[in-house]
Amino acid sequence: MKKILFAGATAAALCLASGRTASASSHREAPDTVNHPCYDNADVYAWVSPSSHDKLYLLATINPLHEPGQGNQQIRFCDDILYQFHITKGNGVLNDFVTYQLRFKTTPPTPVNPGDLSLPVGGGKELLVQLGVAGTKGVTQTYTITKVTHGPGNQKTETIIGRNLPVAPPNIGPRTDRIAYGLGAYNPADPASNTQSLYTDEFAATFIKDLEGGEGRAWAGERDDPFYLDEKAIFDVLNLSAFRPGSKGSDVFRGFNINLIALEINTAKLLGSPIPHNGTPGNDTLLGVWVSESMRKERILRADGDDGEYGPWVQVGREGLPLVNAGLIGVQDQNKYLRTTPRTDVANFAPYFLNPILVRDLELLGAYAALNVPQATIDMLKTNRTDILDVINLKNIPSTGAHSVPIMPGATGDVLRVDVATDSGFPNGRPIAGGAAPNQEQADVSDVLITVICSGGAIPLSDGAQSNDKPYLTTFPFAAKPWIGLTEGHGGPTTP
Repeated sequence: MKKILFAGATAAALCLASGRTASASSHREAPDTVNHPCYDNADVYAWVSPSSHDKLYLLATINPLHEPGQGNQQIRFCDDILYQFHITKGNGVLNDFVTYQLRFKTTPPTPVNPGDLSLPVGGGKELLVQLGVAGTKGVTQTYTITKVTHGPGNQKTETIIGRNLPVAPPNIGPRTDRIAYGLGAYNPADPASNTQSLYTDEFAATFIKDLEGGEGRAWAGERDDPFYLDEKAIFDVLNLSAFRPGSKGSDVFRGFNINLIALEINTAKLLGSPIPHNGTPGNDTLLGVWVSESMRKERILRADGDDGEYGPWVQVGREGLPLVNAGLIGVQDQNKYLRTTPRTDVANFAPYFLNPILVRDLELLGAYAALNVPQATIDMLKTNRTDILDVINLKNIPSTGAHSVPIMPGATGDVLRVDVATDSGFPNGRPIAGGAAPNQEQADVSDVLITVICSGGAIPLSDGAQSNDKPYLTTFPFAAKPWIGLTEGHGGPTTP
């Protein structure tokens, strides 16, 4: 029975690698991120371009659940946060091979005399922060990208590969399109000026910028949240629609926007050479991807709002695989998870991986009994779940014996593994593109992970949310354009 059970886990993972659709995430997954959403990293995506493998796509979504119609300030990246994509290489200790660091800078409006009517639009006297994107004197945000190459003996080489890159603005509405972004003339006699949005994919694509030295391209700004999940059901202790006759899955992120950082990296620049044995998996082409957020250790708050941050950087958030902190780590340790690194996961959190809490809870609720699962199988699902670690380490993905990552402190941890020599397919990377339909991820990662964690792959489980609320783009940066604040927010007409 144990052999069958764990073979099922591998089979489930291989189904994903083949592109079969069956989504998970960390939206507000820990006490700290509830109170400090600016460093809430909801999802991480990483994959290589099919066949050629010459591009590595790295995406991170930050600060989820943006209400499109929430007002003129919107939600921006935080200037006091250091955002980092960490890349490990090989099957050894999960030390950084290359790190991409991003810092954001918000430029305040240029103050003007409130009585000066020579500037009818723009400047510090304006109510709307977005009046400034097209060159008036409003608020703008830019970012800088630094590539850190790690050598032997803790040697580091830092190179700025993106300077003062513009952040794409939010999608407020048709008047903003015309006044702030310069997308067509505003004509009060033309109803389209008040109803027709000009915020197009082509406009958003103008914020895709080349990186220096041929490193690749970058984009940052607000997008539709590309993740879909019946979170209401998941966090009622997996009260999935299958356990509620007549119920259907509900995507709770439908219609919400999110901040997105997207990098397109030339793999030859990342590795320093072309990919060896391209097309065949191996330990030397195995990457581990995770994203972190850090703040300065000390902060001084001032009455005039001119706060200051000082001291070394302290990590306050991280994300690798979906559903790890939200679905495996106990609440008592979720903040600790955010402030530690994958290198220490075995030492800190091994019992959570080997003895999944969700299995215990489902047994308590009688879910396994309702599915006629033998008690002997339930007992095996509760303890010594090295099969979960084998899936994380891609032991038999995309083929039997493809990789040999030791299950030991330092080498095994919550990283999204990507073998750049082979086509990506979750859990070998996590592509947005390549699903069975334009609004589906390559794999429904939440269904896959719930199935692996709770049944070892033997019993397919699903949250019932099977597609995103918008089709994905087929080109960089892949996530769909943001929902319009004026017409696509969640508000509704009032009743008498």
